[in-house]
Amino acid sequence: MSTSSEPEAEFAPVAAVIVLAAGGGTRMKSAKSKLLHEIAGRPLVGHAINAAEQLRSEHLVVVVGVMADQVEPALAQIAPNVQVVHQSDDAYGTGHAVRCAMDQLGDVAGEVVVTLGDAPLLTGSTLQRFVHQHRAEQNALTVLSARVPDPTGYGRIIRDSTGRVQRIVEHKDADAAERAVDEINSGLFVFDAAVLREGLSRLTTDNSQGEYYLTDLPAIAEAAGHRIGAYVTDDLWEVEGVNTRVQLAAVGKELNRRICEHWMLEGVTIVDPATTWIHADVDLAADVTLLPGTVLEGTTVVGADSVIGPDTTLTDVEVGEGATVCRTHGSLAVIGSGVTIGPYAYLRPGTVLDADAHIGTFVELKNSHVGPGAKVPHLTYAGDTEIGEGANIGAGTIFANYDGVNKHSSSVGRFSFVGSDSVLVAPVTVADGAYVAAGSVVTEDVGVGELGIARGRQHNSTGWVARNRAGSKTADAATAAEDQGTE
Repeated sequence: MSTSSEPEAEFAPVAAVIVLAAGGGTRMKSAKSKLLHEIAGRPLVGHAINAAEQLRSEHLVVVVGVMADQVEPALAQIAPNVQVVHQSDDAYGTGHAVRCAMDQLGDVAGEVVVTLGDAPLLTGSTLQRFVHQHRAEQNALTVLSARVPDPTGYGRIIRDSTGRVQRIVEHKDADAAERAVDEINSGLFVFDAAVLREGLSRLTTDNSQGEYYLTDLPAIAEAAGHRIGAYVTDDLWEVEGVNTRVQLAAVGKELNRRICEHWMLEGVTIVDPATTWIHADVDLAADVTLLPGTVLEGTTVVGADSVIGPDTTLTDVEVGEGATVCRTHGSLAVIGSGVTIGPYAYLRPGTVLDADAHIGTFVELKNSHVGPGAKVPHLTYAGDTEIGEGANIGAGTIFANYDGVNKHSSSVGRFSFVGSDSVLVAPVTVADGAYVAAGSVVTEDVGVGELGIARGRQHNSTGWVARNRAGSKTADAATAAEDQGTE
C-alpha cells in the first residue's frame, strides 16, 4: 500500500517541488538525522518524497543541511532522481533554505510547491487538492493551513475582515490577539515562481529568531498586490510534524491505523488492528487473515486466503495463497501456496518452500529449498540444503553445513526419509527414495533406494548399575525388578 494516493489522471504537473529537510532535529536526541527515523518501514523524508512525487514535477529538490552526510546517501538509495541542494552550515531559516533551492533551479517558471521532510502523514492526494485550489482561485501564493484546538507554538494565519489571507505571524512574534487565532500555518506553500523569487529577495531577519522566515512571504506578496489564499485541511494529522520520539511514536501509530483500515476495506481480516503492524510497502490479497501480534515489514506480499499469526514477523517475505504461518519469524524467504509453518519456526534469508510443504515446531531454515509436500516437522536445523518433493525429515535432524571455515551444501532426494536425531555432515547427498536410520551421523552419500546407517553398535553391560550406582534409587529399582522377576 502506498501512503499517498495515485495521481489523478487529469492532474497537470507543477514546475518544481522543494522538500525542506535541512533541520537538525536536536529534540530527537539522536546520532541519526531526524529525517532518517522510520515509521511504517520508510524514513520520514521517504514519506515526504513519496507524497511530493504525486505532483509529477519536472524538478524535485530536497534541501539538506544538518547531518547532510547521512541524509544525502540515504536519498541516493530511496530517491536517486531527486536534486539535492545543500543549505550552508550557518543556516538562516526556511526562507534561506528555499532561496538555496531556487538558486539551483535557476529560471524555473510556473508553480513551485514547498513541503516538509518531517510531515510523514501528508498524502499526494492532499497535495493535488492543494494545488487545484491554488489554480482555481488564480492565487500567486497559497498556504496550507489547519484549525487546531491548541495552536501554541504554530505560526498563525491572519485574515482581514473579509476573510482574505494577509500574512502569517510566528508564535514568538505574535501579540495576544494574534495568538488567539486558531488557524495555523502548516509550512506548506504553492507559489508562482516569479512571486516566490521576488519575495525571497525582500526577506529580512528582523524577527525574534534572527532568521529568514518563509512565512513572511504572504505579507510581502499581499503588499505587492498579489492574490493570497489558504487551503484549509480538516485532517490535522497530515500537518503534524515530528520533532521528538514521542511524536514519532504517535504519528507512527496513526499511520499504522490508517494502513490497517485501508487493508480491511480491501477485504483483509485483521483480528486486532491494535497489535498488528504493517509497513507501507506491504501488499495483501483479499481474504488474508492477520491474527494478533502480526508484523509485516518491508515489501512482504501475502496471497489470498492465507492466515498469518499470531505473533509472527515477516520481513520481505513472499507468501502464496492458502498458506498458514503461525508464530514464525521470517526474512527474505518465499513461502509457496498451501504451506503450513510453525509454531516457533525461523525462516532465514534464502529459504524457499514449495507448495504444500510443512515446516513445524522449532525448525530453522537458512538458504534452503524445501520441495512440494516435503515435511520438516520438528526440532531441525537445515542450512544450505535441498530437500526434495515429499521427503520427510525426522525430529532433531541437523544439517551440519559449516566446517569452521566454509559452508557446504547437502541434499535429500524425492520421497526420502531421514530418521530422527540424525546429523547430515555436509557435503552429503541422500538420493531419491532412500532412508537414513534414526540416530545416524551421515558423512557419506546414501544411494537410490538404500538405507544408510551410521551409528555405533549397541552394547548392554549386565550388572553395570549395581556395580557403579549402588545405593541409588535407580539401583534399588533395578534390584526390586530383578527380585520380582525371580518370583
